[in-house]
Amino acid sequence: MSDGPAASSPEDTPKTPNVLKREATQANRHSTSPTAQTETPRLQLRNLSLTSSSQERILDDVSLEVPRGRIVGLIGPSGSGKSTLLRAMNRLWEPGKGTVLLDGNDITALDVVKLRRRVGALFQTAALFDGTVADNVRYGPRLRGERSTDNQVEDLLQKAGLEPGMASVPASQLSGGQAQRVSLARTLANQPECLLLDEPTSALDPGATRLVEETILRLRDETGMTVVMVSHDVEQIRRVADEVCLLVKGRIVERGTPEELFASQQTLSQQFLKGTLEAGHAA
Repeated sequence: MSDGPAASSPEDTPKTPNVLKREATQANRHSTSPTAQTETPRLQLRNLSLTSSSQERILDDVSLEVPRGRIVGLIGPSGSGKSTLLRAMNRLWEPGKGTVLLDGNDITALDVVKLRRRVGALFQTAALFDGTVADNVRYGPRLRGERSTDNQVEDLLQKAGLEPGMASVPASQLSGGQAQRVSLARTLANQPECLLLDEPTSALDPGATRLVEETILRLRDETGMTVVMVSHDVEQIRRVADEVCLLVKGRIVERGTPEELFASQQTLSQQFLKGTLEAGHAA
């Protein structure tokens, strides 16, 4: 019997050109339990598209699954659709085409106020109200007719990486990093299942940035929080994200762990890391 061609090993099989597959085994923070792999994703985006008034594609048939208890980073050149995609996840932007599911349910069927409690958002600048830190943290529950005790406020401040004694400090006296973490504590008061972070540390110094990053990681580890994070800071994504999506011209062109994506020989990954990838096209 003649010998047939040798079977190729998995190592010989090239990765998909546009999407990097996650490896079966990941170390430390990238590990996933067997049950987590069969759970309904926390968020599912299906075929989202948006065209501007000038007929420019802002999002182009984007689909994405965000697993429970994971931090997914969105990176890409300016104008690639990252923030637009993020805002579609709690109806801060309504897609013209496509569907967003939260725990398997279409978010358009949910009351938008309740949705935004379940899917909280934090942006570049903390928009705090006049009054004390405690006044800000109590804001969400107060809208629901609930009263937050002093102990509950202190617990939320600790979860956001702040000292409980800061509850009585006027919001106007906070540093940028403190204000951002108070904003996070205010969001956590709504008991969200998912956090959307849009450049949450871009206005902060390196020390404050690290404190916010540590808080995000602790929330994932201690509460199983699901996080989707937009950042222009590649090193921040390396430190924080479990998975990374590279967006170019409104499409997810590559996806993988930070190790996979940043070690990739894919042309677009390398161009982005070198700063030569533009929103509209490859350099």
